[in-house]
Amino acid sequence: MEYLVKNQKLELKYQPGKGAWTYQLQIPNTKHMVGKWGSMKVAGTIDNYTIESINLAKLGDQDKLISINEKIRKAINKSGGDSVTVTLYLLASKEQITEKEILTTFEDSDVLSAFEKLTGNEQREIISQITSLKSEDKQIKMILKYIDQLSK
Repeated sequence: MEYLVKNQKLELKYQPGKGAWTYQLQIPNTKHMVGKWGSMKVAGTIDNYTIESINLAKLGDQDKLISINEKIRKAINKSGGDSVTVTLYLLASKEQITEKEILTTFEDSDVLSAFEKLTGNEQREIISQITSLKSEDKQIKMILKYIDQLSK
């Protein structure tokens, strides 16, 4: 197993107004990594809290990010500006983004319940709009757009 970071202290960043991405960790030395949204998943620990699978987000030509939801923050008792000890390794990648991966991302971002309150047609339309995009950047932007909308 190849570690992206191992027992490394990172700052839990807080950026208000970013919806599900308000709290995030930037993973050093990952900007070179290439992959579609949903294919770059990591596992490991944050302050001994086990992460089984979480998406790495590519935003421009920067190191990748992971969103740290409320469940994780409560479990580790940390907030924006706090230092956390992180160990992460890359999970095997997949070729195509799936509906399950989108729903898992919505769950990780604490917006799944809002998504499930939509009609079946609205849910199918959102999934279709995301999966029909060919560009990774466009898919990420669309997922982030819906996460932001659903978090309001």
